[in-house]
Amino acid sequence: MSPRSASVNEELRRRSKERLLQAAVEVVGERGYEATTLGDIADRAGTARGLVSYYFPGKRTLVQSAVHRLMHRTLEEALEREPRTEDGRERMARAIDAILGLARDRPVLMRQHMAGLLQAEGFVPCPEQRRLAELLSDTVARHGSPDVGTDYPMLRALLMGAVFAALMPGAPMEVPVLRAELFKRYRLDWEMGVPPGTEAPDGTRDPGRTDLSRFFATGPAPGRPVQHGRRGPEGQSK
Repeated sequence: MSPRSASVNEELRRRSKERLLQAAVEVVGERGYEATTLGDIADRAGTARGLVSYYFPGKRTLVQSAVHRLMHRTLEEALEREPRTEDGRERMARAIDAILGLARDRPVLMRQHMAGLLQAEGFVPCPEQRRLAELLSDTVARHGSPDVGTDYPMLRALLMGAVFAALMPGAPMEVPVLRAELFKRYRLDWEMGVPPGTEAPDGTRDPGRTDLSRFFATGPAPGRPVQHGRRGPEGQSK
């Protein structure tokens, strides 16, 4: 049996990591952070427990990366959905609705994420979070900010505060109320974005859609078909 090529090994590692990210979002969203083990995530991903440690130093890092992936892909999908627009106010409305929509539709997952940010290890930088920051910074710039370096952190803080308020145990605020305050601050019309009780024209904000696979590329990478043939256990070669 000839050894796998470097490109095949790279593709297998990419797909394994994607499955772990998707599994982390699914399992934590169902059971909560404390009740989820790395073994649970590995089982859901259909991969070896030891492979988790190969990609991520710990459960907190894995879960933060997974949630940041979900956030940035949800935001990206909202910003680029049809009808496409370059209007800064409409894009800001879509961004606000995308993040508030996650708090509304995935409360367990987002509550666990917010709680994790307040732990001793706090915020863990990762490529997924950097992409989220890029999208929000671009949204602020298109909205007309003269100082993105100041206005982006403010938008981030306001969105995090709104998510926290929507998910506070025992005293949650209604998402439409939080939306109204954010829309007022950014001078947005209520009809922009995806107003409560409606969904985007293409259905991408339908809360009934629970399949997250579109956010996690577990299949062959575009333009890079996987070579077929006999191969050993996934992740065997580093």
